[in-house]
Amino acid sequence: MPLSVASAAPPSLSLQQARLLQLAAQGLLQLPRRRARRGDVVAAIERMRLLQIDTIHVVARSPYLVLHARLGDYPTAWLDEALAGGRLAECWAHEACFVSAADFAWHRAWRDQRGNHWAHRHAERMHREQRSGMDGLLEGIRVSGPVRAADFARTEGKSESGWWAWKPEKRWLEAWFALGELMVLRRERFQRVYDLAERVLAQLDPPLDPAVTGLSSADLRRRFILDSVRALGVAQAAWVADYFRLKPRVTEHELAPLLATGELLAVPVQGWKVPGYVHRDHADLLERALRGRLRSSRTALLSPFDPLVWDRTRLQAMFDFEYTIECYTPAVRRRYGYYVLPILHRGHLVGRLDAKAHRGDGVFEIKSLHLEPGVAIEPGLLRDLAGAIIETARWHGTPEVRVTRTRPSTLARLLCAELRQLF
Repeated sequence: MPLSVASAAPPSLSLQQARLLQLAAQGLLQLPRRRARRGDVVAAIERMRLLQIDTIHVVARSPYLVLHARLGDYPTAWLDEALAGGRLAECWAHEACFVSAADFAWHRAWRDQRGNHWAHRHAERMHREQRSGMDGLLEGIRVSGPVRAADFARTEGKSESGWWAWKPEKRWLEAWFALGELMVLRRERFQRVYDLAERVLAQLDPPLDPAVTGLSSADLRRRFILDSVRALGVAQAAWVADYFRLKPRVTEHELAPLLATGELLAVPVQGWKVPGYVHRDHADLLERALRGRLRSSRTALLSPFDPLVWDRTRLQAMFDFEYTIECYTPAVRRRYGYYVLPILHRGHLVGRLDAKAHRGDGVFEIKSLHLEPGVAIEPGLLRDLAGAIIETARWHGTPEVRVTRTRPSTLARLLCAELRQLF
């Protein structure tokens, strides 16, 4: 019997079925069925609801890598083109993110609720303390047009790190972006080009929905809660707030009215002491998961800022995978490496790979690769892992793969042999 939205007591999901449901919602369940097309970039972001931005590029920059895990081989320029063409916009969401133009009105309306975010607090304080400079910069953009931070020369030495190490104009541009007066018109070699928000908004495709502007904060919060659950596939109440950094945290009590209207479904998950929540748009996926009809075929290297892995508590509960990004940790204290990519293999997180792309030499270096305890080195794993590594390396323009160290150590020889067969 098909699962009804109104079903009062659905059967329980196994933890592995819940994992597959989450992967399906995130677009990570199966291999791409065809070559990527331009529109797939925006579609993937709409599916995830957002795409976090990070500038570290020891491999590929995170936004490009997140899309590669879902789309396979695609030109990274498509993301930049979608932004420049108004199909995407940048805003503060989980952190600094790309969102679809269709969703941007909700984030624009919600920005007043982000007063406690560090970027907003810094921006307001900076405007209080450096009002003349900030206002002058904004007026200059109004008169002269879009600018990059690189258009301003540094006039003093760099003695700090982080936000406060930036030259004043860079800080002011970021502050106006956080306050909503500036937006990102496009990127040039990943550098932001800023313009007045009113001019960028005029180019959005589709245009900003004026009806969203008048919604209450409760209506906006409800939309973000539903979007979070839809993006996650299945989620505990405690995980929902993190997706869009909602405050206060979301509780089962707050979700109860959404169950009553049928917008959310509650489903037990084996091993969980609390219910799982599924968006009604995924009722069919839920039924397939319950019947054991979701199958995973995807093996991919994931960005540390992939929505699947960025909530470490959720990641531990869902995939039994303990993960900390160590690029901000002193080298002597790192366990696995600087920029470690979780390895997704057919519905499981089976290991982690510390890589560095030597672009000038065309070399993709695997500095270390660690399999999780209990993961067996089987032919299928070797084949799929080697395929994912080669796929990523070629897409990145570093087709030569070098393996430095693995755990277990015997994996290095076997993986190198598999890599040679696939080249």
